[in-house]
Amino acid sequence: MRALRILLIVAVVLGAAFVALDRAAVYFAESEAEGRVRFAGAETGRTEVSIKGFPFLTQVAGSELGQVDVEVSDIEASAAGRTIRISEIRARLHEVVLGAGYTSATASRATGTAVVSYADLTAVADEGVTVAYGGNGKVKVTGSVEIPVLGKTVSRSVLSTVALTGGDTVEVRADEVPGEGIPGLEDLVRSKTDFERKVGGLPEGLRLERIEVAPGGLEISVSGTDIALAG
Repeated sequence: MRALRILLIVAVVLGAAFVALDRAAVYFAESEAEGRVRFAGAETGRTEVSIKGFPFLTQVAGSELGQVDVEVSDIEASAAGRTIRISEIRARLHEVVLGAGYTSATASRATGTAVVSYADLTAVADEGVTVAYGGNGKVKVTGSVEIPVLGKTVSRSVLSTVALTGGDTVEVRADEVPGEGIPGLEDLVRSKTDFERKVGGLPEGLRLERIEVAPGGLEISVSGTDIALAG
């Protein structure tokens, strides 16, 4: 009985030591990954990595991680010749295969959300145009136009619908523009407030799925396969 008790104590101690070692290894790996994760085709800021699953060490031994959650902030991607800043991408990566020497990694599939703030959307709109949340799934676009027949400049705000077209383009269209009986006013306002921007430079392998207008910005669902994380 005494031998069995000793054996149980040893098993518990070894188990606890293994868990502690495994968790320490995860913490170290996450810290290393945060400094080395790179998305091809995009400039990025802060990165947070969370490796899921237990035990971690056996996953490393097999050179494949079941799930890795990644949050990347301040992504710079191109849009119609300008630079559009994506506030953050929150991605869940599955079946992450580690390269030789653990210097690279590729996720077989990924899902997530990219967030574009209204300030950043304003930055890629026409000069003098601002974009803000309009409530009820709409954005409010404000712009000023010159009315030649009146010899003055007028400012108008419109509620607009945001749509994802062609799989890679964010389109903003005013639902209605009050013409107020002024010839050509609607067309002039729309020339400012209606616009579209093709979003490129996202991590290779990710594609835009759908877009939602939220109080904090545009939330774009993304998914993809064979996502290169580092190299």
